[in-house]
Amino acid sequence: MNQSSKMVRTIKEGYIPFKGYRTWYRIVGTGEEPGKLPLLCLHGGPGACHDYLEGLDPMADTGRRVVYYDQLGCGHSHIDESKPSMWTIPLYVQEIDVVRQALGLERIHLLGQSWGGMLSMEYMLTQPQGVASLTISNSPASMIQWVEEANRLRRKLPPEVEATLKKHEQAGTTSDPEYQKAEQVFYDRHLCRTLPNPEYVQRTFQKLAQYPEVYNTMNGPSEFHVTGTLKTWDVRHRLSEIHAPTLVISGEFDEATPIIAETVHKGISGSEWVLFENCSHITHAEEPERYMQVLAEFIRRHEP
Repeated sequence: MNQSSKMVRTIKEGYIPFKGYRTWYRIVGTGEEPGKLPLLCLHGGPGACHDYLEGLDPMADTGRRVVYYDQLGCGHSHIDESKPSMWTIPLYVQEIDVVRQALGLERIHLLGQSWGGMLSMEYMLTQPQGVASLTISNSPASMIQWVEEANRLRRKLPPEVEATLKKHEQAGTTSDPEYQKAEQVFYDRHLCRTLPNPEYVQRTFQKLAQYPEVYNTMNGPSEFHVTGTLKTWDVRHRLSEIHAPTLVISGEFDEATPIIAETVHKGISGSEWVLFENCSHITHAEEPERYMQVLAEFIRRHEP
């Protein structure tokens, strides 16, 4: 991959009509080689955008297209109206098929990160055709388990940080800068341990702050308090219905903890699990070279 990384990556961007609005997409490629299927990437949040996944661009140097899109209501696909009732799992599952059809992605490798991994599980439960492999990166199969683990990690924060979080939660002042500073201590441990965060990661957080409706609707105010529509989401009992070759990726300090990753791994028959030491939730931005090697090797073994 080092030699091919010198190749020029072409970039194509555009919009796809969807539900009376537009879904924005970005395709990165150096020229697709015969037999190399495109990699379709689903971003997290819910309500974030593709930007922080741009660290996966080097996968284009393996001779395939890397395809991103901003889910409706997010990033470049934001809408100027408030439509909280729109932001549902069925909408985002349908959007995957719309994107695939519009871009001619008949056969793909599918990667979902965080919420994108949750969405990819929901998509695979519809038994779609043409998915050669599935990579679930840093994702839970249950929001109930996610909240349990997030609060277990939170109890390990310095006492003064936990006290600040509790004070503002009880007062209803979680928008206070003091609360946000305390919350950042958790994020620096369990979200992205590369400090400062890479520019493309910072871009995602900026856009999420600019367009927060999807996150607030589906998740809620924070990682610790999931009060949105995903509050009771749980597909642990259905993971056995996923039959594509599957790679599970997680970090040692991930908010999608090793306990969460093990649940996904054990639930999907024949899946592989790679745990990245000293990494957290945005693993691909913390140890990019090894992440690309692991992902490229897994995909290579499951080309048609």
